[in-house]
Amino acid sequence: MVAMSSPSVTQEFWEGVAFSGRVTTDVDVLLNRDGLERFKKVALRRGYVEKFAGSKGVRDTVNSVGIDVLLAGEFPGDGKPKPVAFPDPAATKLERRDMQLLPLERLIELKLASGLTAPHRLKDLADVLELIKAAKLPLEIESQLDASVRTKYVELWNAAQFKDPISED
Repeated sequence: MVAMSSPSVTQEFWEGVAFSGRVTTDVDVLLNRDGLERFKKVALRRGYVEKFAGSKGVRDTVNSVGIDVLLAGEFPGDGKPKPVAFPDPAATKLERRDMQLLPLERLIELKLASGLTAPHRLKDLADVLELIKAAKLPLEIESQLDASVRTKYVELWNAAQFKDPISED
């Protein structure tokens, strides 16, 4: 998830997204309401189209990549109020390669809150499990998470400690 406090849409952004080596079909961008308006003014003049009239999201017509805009203050998963909300991108960002990213702990919180409250978002829980495995995340991250998602993090961390004899070496 990219936290953007300014609406620039550049080739450098896409090159930065490609660094992970993971194939993705969309990018999540965190903005506030004012940032969304500014973002759309820039994006819609540069060959992007709204996913549908009035949509927060846009699609890059050149690369066929969707950009899903998540708004600060809204809630992940089912959209209902909960202890974890999308943060203000200006106040919660980590600079990396000319991009502003959410700190890992905030990303994990959002993914867990989403997967815990929306049955159609179970992939978010799987994403956290895979992230724990791939990055060898410590159990201690749990203490930096909101209390509403800590138990699920511990459960997924414990699950990540088991070696699958069929698919893992």
